[in-house]
Amino acid sequence: MAFAVMTLTDAAASRVKAIVDNAGGDAKGIRVGIKKGGCAGMEYSVDLVTEPNAKDDLIEHGGARVWIAPEAVLYLLGTQMDFEVTTLRSGFTFHNPNQTSACGCGESVELKPADLAALAAAGQPTVRA
Repeated sequence: MAFAVMTLTDAAASRVKAIVDNAGGDAKGIRVGIKKGGCAGMEYSVDLVTEPNAKDDLIEHGGARVWIAPEAVLYLLGTQMDFEVTTLRSGFTFHNPNQTSACGCGESVELKPADLAALAAAGQPTVRA
């Protein structure tokens, strides 16, 4: 059984597919990463992928492809990526067990690396470097 760093909801997969279809041409999927920024210290980054990076982890769900940047893997272990539409905004959301806090506006987060020992104790497969 393969272990996925992150999972996608059906809504997230549908939105990824729509983004790729609308981009046309060479678009193959999206890439999720983590970057420094915002008032809480970190932000999720989502970019269009035209040429996958061989070091990225690939997640596929419902025909959607999402690559995970290697430097983000420990921060995203166990995360579920969703897509939601509300009255005030629409966008990807991340339900991340490694998140310790978020800013008031919800645009940036504070993340800790996943606890690999806790994952192993819970019987979850771990990522090997």
